[in-house]
Amino acid sequence: MIARRTRRGRTWVAALLVGFVVVASAVIWRRAIGLRQGDTLRDLTAQRLQWDGARARLESDIRLLSDRTHLGAVAEQRLHLRVPDDRDVIVLPAPPAAGGAGAAH
Repeated sequence: MIARRTRRGRTWVAALLVGFVVVASAVIWRRAIGLRQGDTLRDLTAQRLQWDGARARLESDIRLLSDRTHLGAVAEQRLHLRVPDDRDVIVLPAPPAAGGAGAAH
């Protein structure tokens, strides 16, 4: 009987140690996955910041290149156009509205 109780005690201790090793292994495995996911998340965040910076630069370039003064300079250089002098511009009056509420009597 004493030998049988000793074996049961050893079995419980062995089972507890195996359980501890399994739980500890699962915790270590889960931490390793968490660290990998953290690295991936950090890389993706850095990449998103780079894309946001590139987007801001491109939007700034679009605003600059679509500015009226810049387009005028490009038209003068590439298309050989010029801005007319005030004496070259003829302002035509707008035709009167036909029979509408804004027509004058």
